[in-house]
Amino acid sequence: MGGELHYLEARQQQGGQSQSLSQTQSGSVSGSQSQTASGTTSSFLSIPQSAPAGLLTVTQPPQQSTSYFKVAQNQFITFGWNFSYIIATPTHLTVSAVCENGNTYPVGPTDGVIPGTATSVVWDAYTYQTSHPNLPLAQAQYTLKIWGDGGPDAVREPGVLTPNSALQFALYTPQAYTPINSGWSCAGCSSAVSQHIAHPTFIALIATLMVMFISGSALLRRI
Repeated sequence: MGGELHYLEARQQQGGQSQSLSQTQSGSVSGSQSQTASGTTSSFLSIPQSAPAGLLTVTQPPQQSTSYFKVAQNQFITFGWNFSYIIATPTHLTVSAVCENGNTYPVGPTDGVIPGTATSVVWDAYTYQTSHPNLPLAQAQYTLKIWGDGGPDAVREPGVLTPNSALQFALYTPQAYTPINSGWSCAGCSSAVSQHIAHPTFIALIATLMVMFISGSALLRRI
C-alpha cells in the first residue's frame, strides 16, 4: 500500500475467528487480523507517512529546573509522562538513568523494562544502591532516557514512539549526623580562616590599625 508503513504483530488467541479494524488518527490508519491453524493471530497495522512521529513528554518532575533526589531509605522517586501521536503502541518501554560519569542504571523495579502503555515508574534508588555495591549511584547529575521497541537510538517514524532524553535530575546521599562534642571539627572553616589571615588585604588592614593606634597613643601623651 503506497505511502504507508506496515507493522506486523502476533499474539495467541483461542477460537478460529478473524476480524478487521480501522480507525482515524492524523490520517487513515487501517489494520487487519487473521487466525492461523496454530492459534496465532497476525495483525497488520498500516500507518500513513504523513502522520506525526509519536512523542513522550515527561510531566513529573517538572523540566523547568533540575530536581534533586535524596538516595535514602523509603525515599522513592517517581517519573511520569504522557504520550502524543502514538499509533503503533510499543510492547515495552525501557527507562534508564545515565550519569554524567558515563554509567547507566536501570530505573524501576524490573531492571528498567516496563509495559509499553505505562505512564509512570517508581524508582527505589536506595534499594538499588544497597543491592549493587559494585556499581553505586554517584552524587551527580543524570539524564533520564526512555525508549520503546526501536531502541535508544531509534529514528523518528510516523506514529511510532521517539526516544526521549529531555529530563535531567541529580542524586545526592545525606551525610550522617556527627555531634560537635564527639570531636567534630570543620576543616573547611579552619582552612578559610587561614586563607583570610594570609591574604595581603588582611595584613594591610592590621598594619593600618596598628599605625593608627600608635599614632593616637603618641598624640594623647602630648596633650
